[in-house]
Amino acid sequence: MTVLRRLLLPWWALQLATSAKSFCDNPLIGSPRLNARGLHIARVRLAARMAAARRRRLARFVPPDLAVAFDRDGFVLISDFLAPDAFAALREQALAAALPAREVIQGDTVTRRIGMDSEALAAIPMARVLLQDRRWRGLIHYVGSYASEPLTYIQSILSHRHDAPPDPQEALHADTFHATVKAWYFLTDVAADEGPFTYVPGSHRLTPERIAWEQGRSVRASVGDIDRLSARGSLRVEAAELPGLGLPPPRAFAVPANTLIVADTHGFHARGPSVRPSTRVEIWAYGRRNPFLPWTGFDPLGMPGIAERRIPFYWKAMNLLARWTPQPWADVGRKRPADE
Repeated sequence: MTVLRRLLLPWWALQLATSAKSFCDNPLIGSPRLNARGLHIARVRLAARMAAARRRRLARFVPPDLAVAFDRDGFVLISDFLAPDAFAALREQALAAALPAREVIQGDTVTRRIGMDSEALAAIPMARVLLQDRRWRGLIHYVGSYASEPLTYIQSILSHRHDAPPDPQEALHADTFHATVKAWYFLTDVAADEGPFTYVPGSHRLTPERIAWEQGRSVRASVGDIDRLSARGSLRVEAAELPGLGLPPPRAFAVPANTLIVADTHGFHARGPSVRPSTRVEIWAYGRRNPFLPWTGFDPLGMPGIAERRIPFYWKAMNLLARWTPQPWADVGRKRPADE
């Protein structure tokens, strides 16, 4: 073992108690010997037990029928989430607002994000109606297993760029080894053949079949016998593998605007293919914390006055890092969500 590796060993060991997931960046997480003996599975099992315990304490904040639906499926879908007049006002304000935006290109798809920060909330005052809705907050917290404020954006998916490879987000995958939450509140209709959100119902549950699959994938990742994104901890799964895991086929959500979906993205999900150029606009939220914390709250970064500044601070940090290493999210100036 080199001197540098000896010095880094305590840091790598500390990461085992965090959300660190990359098999290729941490030699302990990616150790063939340790994973053959069950290191990855031990982290997966402990994270699942901790999430279940936190959700039991948060269950009082969601209607019982929605908690049952989530526990069964791994997602909750609510149609006509806002009253028609509130939705119409929110949609009009959001689509008209030209705000600082970032974009990333993945295959044939451009993803644009506009941070829901103080400036955006001032330009889109009706967004507060959504973000302060008790159902929104209760579901975000319950599904994510933490009473924490997510990062929230206006997100646009611009699909089917010409002469480009396939979008890697169209492959079924789990975001990480533990419970996480993402929410999609659609401001535009989503057609079945225009990149719909897709989820495998029940795939968030840690069944014996899923445990065996995770074990096999962790060993393969440790020896480099796996794709790049899986090696970084976002494990890919083929649709043909689902029956062997006791899972149904993926469900694609072709839904009208004003629909809310909140999902645990430890479950298998993907972006459905788009057969033509299309634009999907949504208010999108994302929450992920250390999976091994016993408490549900105490999130300093989610405090009022701090939470709405997280995205601008993060983007400024990306600008600084860009001096030394390329950053995937490009600053594209001010744009409206549906701009070409």
